[in-house]
Amino acid sequence: MTLPPNAPDQSPWGPPPAGLPGPPMQPPHQLRNGLGIGALVVGCVGLFFGIIPFLFWLGGILGVVALVLGIVGHGRARKGEATDKAQAVTGIVLGSVAIAAALVWLVVIITAVKDVRDDIEREQGRSEGASTAPAEPGAGAPEPEPTETGPATLAFGGTHTYEDGVKVTVSKPRPYRPDQFAAGHTRGNKAVQLTITIVNGGKKALDITTALPDVRDGQGARASQIFDGSRASEPFQGTLLPGKQAKANFAFSLPADATGEIQLEVGPTVLTYDNAIWTGPAS
Repeated sequence: MTLPPNAPDQSPWGPPPAGLPGPPMQPPHQLRNGLGIGALVVGCVGLFFGIIPFLFWLGGILGVVALVLGIVGHGRARKGEATDKAQAVTGIVLGSVAIAAALVWLVVIITAVKDVRDDIEREQGRSEGASTAPAEPGAGAPEPEPTETGPATLAFGGTHTYEDGVKVTVSKPRPYRPDQFAAGHTRGNKAVQLTITIVNGGKKALDITTALPDVRDGQGARASQIFDGSRASEPFQGTLLPGKQAKANFAFSLPADATGEIQLEVGPTVLTYDNAIWTGPAS
């Protein structure tokens, strides 16, 4: 028997018996969602703790976790393995802001400790200067009271050398443009960045983690430090061995109408070295 044109092929044994399974079906593609949502949740919690003064350290840790989860989740979404790309991006942003907020609180607390230490030292100096030994009989006029020596003052670009050979240099301020995720900067303000170099010319290792500068504008108002994703400020970290040097950038936000000179005060370490002062135009 001749088959008509375009007729389907037929098996000489007829159709397969009813009830037999057909060819196996491919399982549907499984989406690997979850990391983006996790980054969003952890980022929200991290930002909440990051703005609390005594829990900012927890916010910084959660911010790092949210940042990692968001980056991995975003990578899966780009490969088509997940559909929570928006949550992953939001988690990255929230994690970055939480880390920035934690760093701001860290700087504020360390600066407050430095201010308290300076006030205590000034009070001790005044009390020591006010106390004079009793005059001996027949002695002439009392000796003049000792005067306090203020911190060394230099122009931007200058180097201050301590007695043990440690050197600190502060560059001239240069204009800086914070990115869209910057913390510590108000739109319309003037942003500047400086580079601080510490050279350990002494014989002992230095813990330079606390070498944090304090900047004030021409009116004496304290400038806020800027943190962003473009490394506006990178504080010193770790220990500086003898014969080595370390550099760090610091960015600050000044009022838009700030004019005249700005003043930066910093020392190699807290409680061991006196601060020196650098002054000069803002840009």
